[in-house]
Amino acid sequence: MFPLRNNGQGPPSPGYYPSSRIGSIGFNQGFRNLWGPQHQKLDQGALTIWLDRSSGSGFKSLNPYSSGYFGAAIKLQSGYTAGVITSLYLSNNEAHPGNHDEIDIEFLGTTQDKPYVLQTNVYIRGSGDGNLIGREMKFHLWFDPTKDFHNYAILWNPNEIIFFVDDVPIRRYPRKSDDTFPMRPMWVYGSIWDASSWATENGKYKADYNYQPFVGKYNNFKISGCNANGAASCRPASGSPSDSSGLSRQQYTSMAWVQRNYKVYDYCGDPQRNHKLTPEC
Repeated sequence: MFPLRNNGQGPPSPGYYPSSRIGSIGFNQGFRNLWGPQHQKLDQGALTIWLDRSSGSGFKSLNPYSSGYFGAAIKLQSGYTAGVITSLYLSNNEAHPGNHDEIDIEFLGTTQDKPYVLQTNVYIRGSGDGNLIGREMKFHLWFDPTKDFHNYAILWNPNEIIFFVDDVPIRRYPRKSDDTFPMRPMWVYGSIWDASSWATENGKYKADYNYQPFVGKYNNFKISGCNANGAASCRPASGSPSDSSGLSRQQYTSMAWVQRNYKVYDYCGDPQRNHKLTPEC
């Protein structure tokens, strides 16, 4: 069921573990409920949110950030979860409706015989204007994300965006121009919701509420960022041991392993896309 293409072994060690350098915070230290409060439960630091026929649920950071490392350990629901999205992401949609930036980690629900898809995405100034340009890269995972908690994180600084799974970088999105990179402050969000129109095989399989509730579990929250309202002297987080932009050679090796074995979609390689709209490709 879970496509292990390397004799069941995980990726080569990245040699650097940013999550271990950042302390965890309690949910209430960094976040609040945003919607669906009756579908959200906090128990000894672990947050459970769920979707049923009546509602999903979401949460939001107390502060906006201009850069940083943002992570959580997440455990996904097993079984039939088609149409359901469980997410951790950065956005300024509420501050800039119709013209927002976003950096996403989204788990696309699935049918019982297929693995979850982890979708990473970057939006720059765009939704509601009819010109929504997603920059999706999708992956399977080298483990079963329903069996245990795993750490997922987004690192965003003025030079790059790096997506991590258990400290392994799976994607690096460098800043190649101001037009292709999100620069405005964003908040951190998490949610579970019904995206039946597109989530599973482009909408082929819908949420089936005979299987409700659909549950997402979060703990080990980490925020290490420059508060957008804080000191201008704040130094942006780095994703590599050298504190410079980019990754170490060892990190690039582990990322290449993931992309070679588990990447299932890359917008830059999609012949159906108009790449004039994505000049970074």
